[in-house]
Amino acid sequence: MKITEAITYVGVDDKTIDLFENQYIVPNGISYNSYLIMDEKVALMDTVDIRGLEQWKENVEAALGGRDIDYIVVSHMEPDHAGSLAYALENYPNAKIVGNAKTFIFLSQFFTLDVTDRKIEVKEGDVLDLGTRKLTFMMAPMVHWPEVMVSYESTDKVLFSADGFGKFGALDTDEDWACEARRYYFNIVGKYGAPVQALLKKTAALDIQKILPLHGPILTDNLEYYINLYNTWSSYTPENKGVYIAYASIHGNTGKAAETLAEKIRELGEEKVVVADLSREDIAECVEDAFRYDRMVLCSATYDGNAFLPMEDFLHHLQIKTYQNRKVALLENGTWAPMAAKSMRSYLESMKNITVIGETVSIKSTLKEGDMPAVEALAKAVVEAGK
Repeated sequence: MKITEAITYVGVDDKTIDLFENQYIVPNGISYNSYLIMDEKVALMDTVDIRGLEQWKENVEAALGGRDIDYIVVSHMEPDHAGSLAYALENYPNAKIVGNAKTFIFLSQFFTLDVTDRKIEVKEGDVLDLGTRKLTFMMAPMVHWPEVMVSYESTDKVLFSADGFGKFGALDTDEDWACEARRYYFNIVGKYGAPVQALLKKTAALDIQKILPLHGPILTDNLEYYINLYNTWSSYTPENKGVYIAYASIHGNTGKAAETLAEKIRELGEEKVVVADLSREDIAECVEDAFRYDRMVLCSATYDGNAFLPMEDFLHHLQIKTYQNRKVALLENGTWAPMAAKSMRSYLESMKNITVIGETVSIKSTLKEGDMPAVEALAKAVVEAGK
């Protein structure tokens, strides 16, 4: 697939994978993106996961049309991108490998390859001259590994963005970009908001006409939309006004209380209220939605003196991904010793700039008529917090 006169897509779709990184559900697969720049010199921009090696080999050979590869640029050493690097180095013996100091440290850990005489070590601002086209390298440490770097080609005005602006889903999937890009971002890159902000500042002055990520579609139109979303996500700013209610219910009673609270919030005029059963929904989607909305309500049964385990797991995920700058309300349930709120609050106290909304609602076993004033008061507090 031609991207520009000189740049060809040689990546592959993987429709056989069920769990990306062995943890994220990918019903529409994933793409492993790789590119060839054909100028006076030929540069291969990353390889693919070993799962896609055979198709990738065919794609590269067809695109080369008999030419050799002069440079192999490694933007990111993670195996879903560098998995076929050993093959590339073996089969294109004249190619130099381009990376930064940390790239070569990681390369020696993943492979037993001696690249001493073939490596070109670059740093911030270095330029690789391909002829008409030139690649300028920008280091992007912790977006989302320490060795990550991006590169800008000034003739075609293309940014090779590594894992930045990536998304789940094969390229032939017809779906909204933001949904799966958001789930990808918050679960994979989300902890590293400050490094993403630093990278956005580096690239802000560039004339970028196309963004070429290592996963997902090539972005060519309305780039401001994608960049603005990345700025919102990486600054931990809520993307949408709304209430996300996440519940963990053992026998269904806490779930019923959560649904009742949701209905009361809607009755007060809140337009967007999303309710999620943490025991059944994809945890990655739950994390995504927690970051998406400006308010969240946590509803949990008590279990072994703590919150029910699906809630503990959810909050642990949010803690790791540095959830912050949000307003959160609490509802707990317990038959003899309600303790879920204490456990949930302990997680929230470890997070930055979390405001607890209203008075915690504590019910005993089932929601009763006598609990309704407290539920209605919490609903009002949640709605008022969004104004």
